[in-house]
Amino acid sequence: MGKNNSKLFNKNRGIPIPSNPLETVLKDKLTPDELKALPRGWQILGEVILVHIPPALQGKKALVADGLLRLYPRCRTVLETLRIAGEYRQPMVEKLAGDRTETLHKENYVVYKLDAARIMFSQGNFYERRRMGTVGKSERVVDMFAGIGYFTLPMAVHSRPEKIVAIELNPLSYHYLCENIALNKVEGIVEPILGDCREKTPVGWADRVIMGYVGRTHEYLPWGIRALKPGGILHYHETTPDRLVFERPIQNVKEAAKEQGRSAEILNTIKVKKYSPGVWHVVIDARLS
Repeated sequence: MGKNNSKLFNKNRGIPIPSNPLETVLKDKLTPDELKALPRGWQILGEVILVHIPPALQGKKALVADGLLRLYPRCRTVLETLRIAGEYRQPMVEKLAGDRTETLHKENYVVYKLDAARIMFSQGNFYERRRMGTVGKSERVVDMFAGIGYFTLPMAVHSRPEKIVAIELNPLSYHYLCENIALNKVEGIVEPILGDCREKTPVGWADRVIMGYVGRTHEYLPWGIRALKPGGILHYHETTPDRLVFERPIQNVKEAAKEQGRSAEILNTIKVKKYSPGVWHVVIDARLS
């Protein structure tokens, strides 16, 4: 992610240096007000740059895209991010430069292949993906919302579980999940399954369950809890308003466990990232008796 928020100075002359590198490459092509409006952050996925263009620069999008490609010569495509839509959380984008949106993104020794124009990949979840690479050794794991392998792949590559059942409903994401399993050479660990996790999640089989979906995750808690053996661990993701952070997701987990005659011991609570104004993406780790 290209973030440049600090003000730098030339040590010899005391001359302010633009803190945003885009200002440097576009200084002769934009007005002072337009330079101030330039985006200060963007996301790089392999050879694709994703950026949000503010209203003041909507007429200069091609110039901004050209500037980003000059900053990152290895990149080939620039996409403007508009919004996320639908059950599959598909990104709505506009191509500003280039035409190849399928790319290979490497992170923490894991390779993710995806179409950045059709598949969402949140760099804000980096630390949670990395954390999943530290748990699950020799365990049986169910990833109920596997996507392209966001959490499955780091766990398979680094922790080497006995087996991961990776379930995905979106056919396009499932396609890339299968490709990524092969690219990372974890075919002996990960079993990809296309379908609804309410129908495909095994019962009483797992040592660990990942519920990495946000939005309506609480609706799927009965299946996640039912999958766990006694003593198994649940990683439950939820988007929660500030005033209910951790209270509501903990309550959801405990109530869903109680409905099955089980109890949940809360092991960990994590703020993953700010999801929207006043809303956090959080994770609750719980052990189910």
